Amino acid sequence: MNKIKLYWILQILGWSSYALINLFFASLDRGLTIIQVWAFLALAAIYLLSTHFLRYVIKKYGWFNLEFSRLLTYTLIALTVLSLGNTLAQIILNIIFGTLRPEEDLRPLVIAVNTFVSFLFYALWAMLYFLFHFLDNYNQTLKYQAKINEIQLNHLKSQLNPHFIFNALNSVRALVDEDPKKAKIAITQLSNILRFSLMMDKKRVIDFENELNTVKDYLNLEMIRFEERLQVSYLIETEAYDYKIPPMMLQTIVENAIKHGISNRVKGGLIEVKCFEGISDDLVIQVKNSGQLKNAVNPKRKNGEGHGITNTIQRLKLIYGQRASFKIYNSGSDFVITEIKIPKQNLTLG
Repeated sequence: MNKIKLYWILQILGWSSYALINLFFASLDRGLTIIQVWAFLALAAIYLLSTHFLRYVIKKYGWFNLEFSRLLTYTLIALTVLSLGNTLAQIILNIIFGTLRPEEDLRPLVIAVNTFVSFLFYALWAMLYFLFHFLDNYNQTLKYQAKINEIQLNHLKSQLNPHFIFNALNSVRALVDEDPKKAKIAITQLSNILRFSLMMDKKRVIDFENELNTVKDYLNLEMIRFEERLQVSYLIETEAYDYKIPPMMLQTIVENAIKHGISNRVKGGLIEVKCFEGISDDLVIQVKNSGQLKNAVNPKRKNGEGHGITNTIQRLKLIYGQRASFKIYNSGSDFVITEIKIPKQNLTLG
């Protein structure tokens, strides 16, 4: 079930139960009136709306990313403010429904007790909400670890492509006699890629800049192999460097563009890497390459090909849920665009 739908079901059921329980005890005490029914329903609605507002604040300001001490402090302050607001709302409701008894309801002790009871209800809600979030986050982590083991072989295959390594070594060998200085640089770039792949494979996300540097090393090596058949262009906005992305994801997409686009064309073509911040605070990564998709609906290849795209889609779903997106499509008659959207925050909240 969708987490948002589950949240609203639990909210409505929980606070409706609160209203029904209060109505039940009120009926045992003095009998029920229509005014009491509406008053308790209105109070339950206030609890529902105020707790939903608290959830909005928690998500908007990233409370789950805070240290425990700060999270506890902010939560206690929020619960106190909501409790005081709830007590005031009860007084207003009593005035509206004509049930206020000033000599009893406005006594300091009664107000203090009502505030304390409200605090307990809000604290119970907050405890259940935080518990649900942390358990869900823990389950997602376990799911990610289990899934990463399942796809690790194919994932590593797409990262440490033996054909790429073989071609890169041949290119470096050809440079040793022609341009020793350039050959030395190429060896450094190849070692950077291998070291980065081995070091970053276990990390969930890394700085965008680190990933981009690896992509540049990779394309520099491919430019040695393809020579004038490969043109490379980078359009990177400054905001992109504020994001974190899964390691080797951009490199895998670029490698796919080389393998299925440039290498299949006699005249080669263009690789354009474009990264910018979208209108919804997400990072948009576009890799544009010369070529055409033969099957735009299902770009997976047969005979073991297409592992890079498949693993990319799986990793995006595991890390970001529905907040990230992946698509690949033809752009005109000469180019293919692979587009990934990644949110700025790494994990979705319950």
